[in-house]
Amino acid sequence: MIKINIEELLRQQGKSKYWLRTQMNLTSRNLNRIIHNQTTSISFKYIEDFCKFLNCTPGELILIQPTEEIKETKKG
Repeated sequence: MIKINIEELLRQQGKSKYWLRTQMNLTSRNLNRIIHNQTTSISFKYIEDFCKFLNCTPGELILIQPTEEIKETKKG
């Protein structure tokens, strides 16, 4: 599963979701949907802006976490 690492990056930098959404002109609802993986796509523009404002690379922003199905397949 893909995870957007926004909350951890904000925490490391001592910044808030409010700060980020005002910088990016996002609504609270849209930012929370991205953070909680409740969206099916994200534009390259948003990825670029997240990286710019969070001073990170796309690899630091986007993490891939194994799902339970993947873990079970590897065991069997």
